[in-house]
Amino acid sequence: MAKLSRRRVKPAGSSPGTVVYVGTHRDAPVKMSWVRYTPTDLKAGVVVEKQLKSLHNESEGVLWLNIDGVHDTELLTALGQIFSLHPLVVEDIANTAQRPKLEDFGEYLFVTLKMVVYEQASLSLKSEHVSLIVGRNYVLSFLEDEGDVFEPVRARLKHGRGQIRGSGPDYLLYALIDAAVDKYFEVLEDVGEDIERIEHSVVDHGGDVVLRDIYATKRQLISFRRSVWPLREAIHALQRDDSDLIKTPTRLFLRDLYDHLVHVMDTVETSRDIVSGMLDVYLSSTNNKMNEIMKVLTIMSSIFIPLTFIVGVYGMNFEHMPELKSPWGYPGVLIGMIVLAGILLAWFKKKRWI
Repeated sequence: MAKLSRRRVKPAGSSPGTVVYVGTHRDAPVKMSWVRYTPTDLKAGVVVEKQLKSLHNESEGVLWLNIDGVHDTELLTALGQIFSLHPLVVEDIANTAQRPKLEDFGEYLFVTLKMVVYEQASLSLKSEHVSLIVGRNYVLSFLEDEGDVFEPVRARLKHGRGQIRGSGPDYLLYALIDAAVDKYFEVLEDVGEDIERIEHSVVDHGGDVVLRDIYATKRQLISFRRSVWPLREAIHALQRDDSDLIKTPTRLFLRDLYDHLVHVMDTVETSRDIVSGMLDVYLSSTNNKMNEIMKVLTIMSSIFIPLTFIVGVYGMNFEHMPELKSPWGYPGVLIGMIVLAGILLAWFKKKRWI
């Protein structure tokens, strides 16, 4: 996959907790939206920085604050101060290269994961860094850019479907992670379709394009695995964490989410094995084609070597040579060469070399 833009890197030697945006350069403004809900009521809107304190201070219901864009380090620092976040947490939010993980800070839990989208046209896997923080009565979600996979969660909140409105922020955390994991299954379906297409191409004609597709798919599966494997461990730790922020009913859903991630990992590993097998088939097919070409060339050389010898002998400038002055000498030599070639072809066929 082509690299579209240079990624910023945290300066070496920076003190811990220094908030530096590590990721692709972005100029778009940060957008913040909020949803506050109770079992019987729901309010939502767009928020600006000066409204953050009032939103945090209001204790009624559950607050979900969504931030699209983590490149504004000043805003992240202000959010950290309002919600009493540890400086290392704010630093990790701005670091889009952070691997999925879970950290328990007592008053809140910090979870990072990757939101994945697959582009079939270019066989490229695009991942977006997502940070989630769940507190006593709020959930904060941070994304690299606008656009996410959380629309089903918003629809359930809006229409009051399921038990999300009647549950606490821990269930909202589960619902957001579950939406990202559901997207993993869609990505795997798209990758599976591409694997089948490449598999048919390997068997039918092969070529350099197929080889590039094989390597591209294998590379994306490795990248996908790096996103899923740590998240599986984080969810496993989350369901076993003794924090009172995660209620017992939600732990049952987290267990089911863990099973989904195990399924995703199994599918990824199976797909990797299939792609590795396709590479072996491609190389074997290429070797077989080369062997067939060499076989044809060898047979042709074996036929023409004795004929070339005869022609070479009669090309020598000696005065006394057999049938040199005979009127039937030239046709006789030609007929002899044709008969010799026929004998060689018959012998090769008898040996099943052709």
